[in-house]
Amino acid sequence: MLRRLKLLSTALAGAALVLAAPAFAQKDIVIGLQCDRTGATQTVGVFLCPGYHDYIALVNSKGGVGGAKIKALEIDHEYKVPSAVESYERHKKEGAVLISLYGTPQTQALTQRLTEDKIAGTSPGFGTAAAANGDKYPYLFPIAATYWSQATGAVQFAKDKLGGSLKGKKIGYLYFDNPAGREPLPVLEALAKEEGFEMRTFAVPSPGVEMGAQVLDIAQRFRPDFVIAHLFGRSPSVSIKELKRAGYPLSKVVSFVWGASEADITAAGGWATAEGYYGIQFAGVGSDYPVLKEITEMYKKQGKPAPKEMASTVFYNRGVLIAAIHVEAVRNAVKAKGGTNITPEDVKKGFESIKGFTLGGLVPPLEINNVDHEGGGWVQIFQAKGGKWVKATDWFRAYPTLLRKMLATGA
Repeated sequence: MLRRLKLLSTALAGAALVLAAPAFAQKDIVIGLQCDRTGATQTVGVFLCPGYHDYIALVNSKGGVGGAKIKALEIDHEYKVPSAVESYERHKKEGAVLISLYGTPQTQALTQRLTEDKIAGTSPGFGTAAAANGDKYPYLFPIAATYWSQATGAVQFAKDKLGGSLKGKKIGYLYFDNPAGREPLPVLEALAKEEGFEMRTFAVPSPGVEMGAQVLDIAQRFRPDFVIAHLFGRSPSVSIKELKRAGYPLSKVVSFVWGASEADITAAGGWATAEGYYGIQFAGVGSDYPVLKEITEMYKKQGKPAPKEMASTVFYNRGVLIAAIHVEAVRNAVKAKGGTNITPEDVKKGFESIKGFTLGGLVPPLEINNVDHEGGGWVQIFQAKGGKWVKATDWFRAYPTLLRKMLATGA
């Protein structure tokens, strides 16, 4: 059994329950939610998962989907693969119609099981990038920009910042040395050849809190024109502090999605320390979105203040985005089935019917079908500026021809 097994009911908005066979009404629609609140990436999970639960609670407060309530059952797997596999099996027994995965190593371990069991699983902004190809990965849905799409977005952004050409330029890739960190390497290597820039990689071993040697090599030896960072957990804040200390301008650094949150800035020493730092996002950042105002109003009607997790908008908003896309897939399945007695296969088809879904701008112009399980690979970039995240670009996609080629070959 999991050492730290938590079963959270969205009806209690994040309160942990003792794991037991729940006696849900037959019409309840069950979603399996994996999370990390106590492990290596808890700085993400403690904000993202509450955002997920709050959106589900909002939907349920309006009557659910087709009259059925959504039950999101959360298990904290502590970012450990064996625990993730065990939680998947538990969720399957509980009758989950889809599984919200968490973590690249965990996704890679569960991909084959999803296919064998014919249960849709989502890996937003992480996992196996090749899973954007729905033909080859029929039951895995990235539903947000994969690491390949984040890599192309980062290179395009660096190119724009460096005057429109990367020929003869130098780009450093500072990454967490695990499957997630290595996932973008084929794309970056292909782009280095296509655009004519020199790329050098700087691997950071787990747990990612020691990178003085790598940063010194970047700042004083390689001296790149731009740095692309792909770190997560505690390591992004360390990179910000070390790059700042070494004198490398943070305005020449762009981070992948898991290294650009308010929590990372706080851990690095605050906004003044991180001034200029860029981060890729696959969900809107900030609080000025209609759905967030609805959640705040929901709490107000209950006589409660807005949850403190909402202040960490990067990760909280992603939790809302993930839940919203899940609910949209469930809603499509219920509509197509003509009732709430839906199966995992119905939900898979529901994902593949999502079109024109933006959630008031929090979500990019998402369209998922049986071929594209990523939804287009849209990203935005924000900059740490003046004590907050400031939008630096609109939604965009980069190098689609290269990505299509790689997806076709499974490179």
